[in-house]
Amino acid sequence: AANMGEPQGSMRILVTGGSGLVGRAIQKVVADGAGLPGEDWVFVSSKDADLTDAAETQALFEKVRPTHVIHLAAMVGGLFRNIKYNLDFWRKNVHINDNVLHSAFEVGARKVVSCLSTCIFPDKTTYPIDETMIHNGPPHSSNFGYSYAKRMIDVQNRAYFQQHGCTFTAVIPTNVFGPHDNFNIEDGHVLPGLIHKVHLAKSSGSALTVWGTGKPRRQFIYSLDLAQLFIWVLREYSEVDPIILSVGEEDEVSIQEAAEAVVEAMDFHGEVTFDTTKSDGQFKKTASNRKLRAYLPDFRFTPFKQAVKETCAWFTDNYEQARK
Repeated sequence: AANMGEPQGSMRILVTGGSGLVGRAIQKVVADGAGLPGEDWVFVSSKDADLTDAAETQALFEKVRPTHVIHLAAMVGGLFRNIKYNLDFWRKNVHINDNVLHSAFEVGARKVVSCLSTCIFPDKTTYPIDETMIHNGPPHSSNFGYSYAKRMIDVQNRAYFQQHGCTFTAVIPTNVFGPHDNFNIEDGHVLPGLIHKVHLAKSSGSALTVWGTGKPRRQFIYSLDLAQLFIWVLREYSEVDPIILSVGEEDEVSIQEAAEAVVEAMDFHGEVTFDTTKSDGQFKKTASNRKLRAYLPDFRFTPFKQAVKETCAWFTDNYEQARK
């Protein structure tokens, strides 16, 4: 009933996690002209509401009354923090997701697009991984709390559809990077961590130490490309089943190649070493983007090196304010 008074075609889109890496990218893409007339975009962060709290979440949704939701909010962390706090990651994320989806349902939102992660995929699997394989075995043991909480969004989406006919769906991006990332070395993801490390090595004239062997392979997706795809999913994608948003398998790069791209982008001329006493995590998680390509055969991803250059430039220009 929430949509009765609004003209057909008007959309109020609530974006949770609006101040994070992907939220900021969607804000920028919308501000740069991707928003359509009749679309009202509302970006919220943990400053606006504690989504682990059911009453606060409900109050937020009743105030905004969104017709559409992009749900990005999550408790996240890098590999080393995840290993220590699996219970915290499980509980916080389960609460956030249940509160957001239930509140969206209560206010009559027409569509919710949530964000999953490739870490949810089974640890033992064949490659490339596709959307049908999410629940085919346990995820990697290092961050099982976070992974299972994220998998449950898919379970909820199917249940909301079965019981209420809701169009609640999810996307599964591969390794996202870009401006406004968390560049913390201990607790960030691999690429922003490398960017921060190169910055420090350059300013102190020391060597760059890359954690691990440099051999694991990853598919990296630029946050601004992902933002464009999120907006397409919100408007056009009508399946409940999730969709992987990723560059192709052929664009997978090793951690060593990623480090080289950062070194080149930041014009670093010092020594580069690999600390092989540090954990590598999973060797690869190669995901198939065939489903995406069937829908969008002509989508052009920003070339990896260009995206790394833009991200390094942003980090250097915003060093004081960057999360680190």
